[in-house]
Amino acid sequence: MTGEERLRIAERLLALAEREGASDAEVVVLETDAALTRFANSEVHQNVAETGTIASLRFVDGRRSGVASSGRLDDDGLRRLAEDAARVARVQPEADEPAALPEPGPVSRPAGAWSEATAGATPEQRADGVAAVIAAADAAGVVAFGSFSTSTDGLAVASTRGIRVEQSTTQARLVAICMADEEGSGYGEALAVDIAEIDAAAVGAEAARRAARSRRPATMAPGTYPVVLEPYAVADVLEWVGTLGFSALAVEEGRSFFEPGRRIASGLVSAWDDASDPAGTPSAFDFEGVGRQRVPLIDGGLCAGLVHDAATAARAGRRSTGHGFLAPNPYGPAPINLFMAPGETDPAALLSGLDRGLLVTRLNYTNAVHPKRAIVTGMTRDGTFLVEHGEIVRPVRNLRFTQSYLDALAAVEAVGRERRRLAAEWATCVVPGLRISAWDFTGTTGD
Repeated sequence: MTGEERLRIAERLLALAEREGASDAEVVVLETDAALTRFANSEVHQNVAETGTIASLRFVDGRRSGVASSGRLDDDGLRRLAEDAARVARVQPEADEPAALPEPGPVSRPAGAWSEATAGATPEQRADGVAAVIAAADAAGVVAFGSFSTSTDGLAVASTRGIRVEQSTTQARLVAICMADEEGSGYGEALAVDIAEIDAAAVGAEAARRAARSRRPATMAPGTYPVVLEPYAVADVLEWVGTLGFSALAVEEGRSFFEPGRRIASGLVSAWDDASDPAGTPSAFDFEGVGRQRVPLIDGGLCAGLVHDAATAARAGRRSTGHGFLAPNPYGPAPINLFMAPGETDPAALLSGLDRGLLVTRLNYTNAVHPKRAIVTGMTRDGTFLVEHGEIVRPVRNLRFTQSYLDALAAVEAVGRERRRLAAEWATCVVPGLRISAWDFTGTTGD
């Protein structure tokens, strides 16, 4: 389906909503074509594909609003969708304020959001990438697990306020986890708009090398240690800090640490959200049809800015920054195109600066336990190593932690000059490695 076809569906649904008596309405049409090749025990074991298009209608009737969605896009399906959304809206209590639908504004199409190669990727291409990962694992005497996915997304937004926008984006992601005997495991990942940019052999070799090196881990006593975080771990830190602190709704509700100009990190740390940068995974606008803006979040360690959707922007007397999600959305806006500024330290020098500490590949099972202080609990995974005098001396068993991510950023003493583009839980992160003077580990794991 083309972007114009998605917009025509949206306009038909808008007309039906107005016929049902909507005082305002917004339609989102989302089309997804996704495929995934999974592998385990160094063999492909599953290839799946999914295509579908969903229309979502936000129906506003004065101070009441309701949302309904459907995958039926024929005339009868759209008519029923409009009726359902109207019915949902009219049983809601009146809100204290009118629904905040944004007005049309400038939308710029960023370069690098679409790849024909990714859109046309075949199961055979993904299988070839998996074969390269498995070959690297075989060469290292380890076993490979993971997935290789490709997706094409089409998005159109139209509203009674006059918004009419559409875009198409692509993404490819390869994840490799290698397992060795004697408790060894290692991780590698690549994320790209263009599948041709993914070097599957390199991803496999990275994961295999870590797995082989992490055999026979020792048990490390809990405590506070200096750490070097690989970019995989830094992505988790940046995503949680961005979500917990830099949402305008979190500030409104008093659950954010954000204060303009407050120091929350080392002066070496700067971060921002920018969906226009082709170094990430670009997109032109959000689910409310508002052009995505570049928003500084941390500037030299200081709180710099917030992301807004239409509702928080209306209450603040400003325009949305283009960080709205599909309605209904009780969580508010969030930065999902995150960047951290590179530093001047060679990745090898990050490690050489550790007298005695830990090298952490990635963080897993992380959950926030104190949002206002950005305290997060979780565990290390797939490559944790003891470092002495700048050299890796042995692998250690995974450690559990409860750590303020703000305290961790405040303790940054070196930033790597090379960055990786990675997929965190819900955001794209372009991040370097970090050396941090103190990280609180609370216990060991059983694996």
